[in-house]
Amino acid sequence: MSLFPFAFLDEQSKKEIRRAVLKGVAIPGYQVPFASREMPIGRGWGTGGLQITLSLIGESDVLKVIDQGSDESVNAVNIKKLVQKTTGVETTIHTSEATMIQSRHRIPEVPLRNDQIMILQVPEPEPLRHVERSEFKTKQMHAEKEYSGAYLLLFEQIMRYNQTSQGADYPVFVHDRYVMNPSPIPRFDNPKIHQSEALMLFGAGREKKIYAVPAYTKVKSLAFDDYPFEIEKFEGKFCRATGLSNVFLDEFTDEETGETYYLCNDTSYMQEYLDQKRGI
Repeated sequence: MSLFPFAFLDEQSKKEIRRAVLKGVAIPGYQVPFASREMPIGRGWGTGGLQITLSLIGESDVLKVIDQGSDESVNAVNIKKLVQKTTGVETTIHTSEATMIQSRHRIPEVPLRNDQIMILQVPEPEPLRHVERSEFKTKQMHAEKEYSGAYLLLFEQIMRYNQTSQGADYPVFVHDRYVMNPSPIPRFDNPKIHQSEALMLFGAGREKKIYAVPAYTKVKSLAFDDYPFEIEKFEGKFCRATGLSNVFLDEFTDEETGETYYLCNDTSYMQEYLDQKRGI
């Protein structure tokens, strides 16, 4: 007999988290407070995303966990082991096989479907935190749709660098109502949230917030008419293993030659592409 209930959390906790998720789905982009539980991993290492996963997962689900594009990182492997050990569910590295995907820092390259749930780990859910430290005041600013501070941050970057320099946590407008932090995904992934077929859930365990973007929701990155939003550019660069250039790339240095090269950040997508090329 297992020492833990199914999916680690007790049923009352799971029910409370599912209620927060439902409220988040009903009000896209709105940060819903919840009673974040102590988990067997440190706060800041994915406890928010993990609690959502454990609250929603069922015996028939197939789970994929990635960390910065990799299925094999320490954080991803340990979270996968914990969920698998307390539920017995099947796990996979293939995005198309998964019904639930928990991720830190990336949305997979493979387009998501409407029978999948994407769960993103969020260290800082408040997009106005750099403008206002007071939680009370940021709540008031959201209520009044007062987002000039968020635009001011981008304006200052443009004044200094002639472009927006924010690589991750780039704020988005959800359903023309709330400005939301899409978690520290690169700007490259922001357009994937817009009209996504999959439900997107965001969990911040340390900050005790859950929010959501339901499927087929309008999501627009903040920008100016004369400085439109742009994703990271990889012009003239390609993945050394696959030759792909339309994916998010990681930069490496060859230790022997000192040469700079690039690889696809989504390692399972890279492996699937290579397997397909070899006819495996």
